[in-house]
Amino acid sequence: MTETLTIGERVAWYRRRRGMSQEVLAGLVGRTTDWLSKVENNKIDLDRLSVIKALADALDVTIGDLLGEPSLMDWTADARGRTVPALREALMDYRQLTPLLRAIQADERPDLDDLHRQVGDVWTAYQRSRYAYATRDLPTLLAQAQTAAQEHDGDERLRAHALLALTYQGAAMVLTKIGETDLAWIAADRGLNAAQTSGDPLVIGSLFRSVTHCLLSNGRFAAAKQLTEDAAAYLQPGLSSASPEYLSIYGTLFLAGSVAAARSEDRATTRAFLAEADEAARRLGVDANHLWTAFGPTNVAIHRVTAAMELGDVQIALDQGPKIDASALPIERRVRHALELARAYSARNRVDKALSTLLDAEQLAPEQVRYHFISRQLVTSWVRQQRGKPSYQLAELARRLRVI
Repeated sequence: MTETLTIGERVAWYRRRRGMSQEVLAGLVGRTTDWLSKVENNKIDLDRLSVIKALADALDVTIGDLLGEPSLMDWTADARGRTVPALREALMDYRQLTPLLRAIQADERPDLDDLHRQVGDVWTAYQRSRYAYATRDLPTLLAQAQTAAQEHDGDERLRAHALLALTYQGAAMVLTKIGETDLAWIAADRGLNAAQTSGDPLVIGSLFRSVTHCLLSNGRFAAAKQLTEDAAAYLQPGLSSASPEYLSIYGTLFLAGSVAAARSEDRATTRAFLAEADEAARRLGVDANHLWTAFGPTNVAIHRVTAAMELGDVQIALDQGPKIDASALPIERRVRHALELARAYSARNRVDKALSTLLDAEQLAPEQVRYHFISRQLVTSWVRQQRGKPSYQLAELARRLRVI
């Protein structure tokens, strides 16, 4: 019902549905009635998640409700068929939780080397922003990983649990990207349990990162900050002799935490987290992709831009963002940075440059651009602000994003 509305129009729609006046809602978020009126009439763009979160809390809706996150089946029913429902069923299948309820055939024990390859394939698909591909393969992979964890013994059992954890993490990361935050939380929670059974600090740290992303996607910024600190404390004893993989996991935790801190409008913690990530990147020395982290100096620079935009420091983002060469990073990281640049350009009324940046990003990763709230918000806003008929490029992009 609200798919084609701007964020401001959704605020007005939910406010009226709650029977709430502008004066009351403005007071609940510590703003003036004039400010809220301008928001609802698209005269002020809501481009900071901290403000959107405050409005969502006051209206008793989710951030996703105000962002207008699309249904999973909206775009990909033809391409994916029942892949998302199949993944949901796999995550909700109680038989996968314990071997007591499942009969295992003698020849059913999966080969761990083959399982490792398949886990890598799913993560590669995620980093290439091929969410439909990853979602299609995850249900079968989860079943195989669960069987391996139940059927192997000794050291192989620990390795199987590590692979199960990384499979659940892959599911959580993909589901977060396509807006299924509740399912993502289930996957991250089960992944963390499997990681703890494996006893592998790297895998445990990796799952902490996934839980942090789930907290972020649910608007629980303070909890995400706290988890960053707790997870870092868990990993710190191993820093003195840290491997490149260890440094990557440790540094990436602080990147996720920096976004949480920025969305909490906590500048001091944002700076501290970015500094800790920067030190880990300095020790690593190069951009790398250990355990699919895409961690290194470039990813730290990208997160500085993201943090600047979350804090409302648009000029800092514009000064730093275009100078970053992200071409060596996975597509997911490159496109996420492009979305942030488009948002910064738009905030300075450089709509043509923002649209060009968004279209280039869509060429690289159409699924990522079509699902992300930044692109949907920007295009909706641009279309509404047009005095005449929107340009062909903008109209076609809006059609592909299904915001008109």
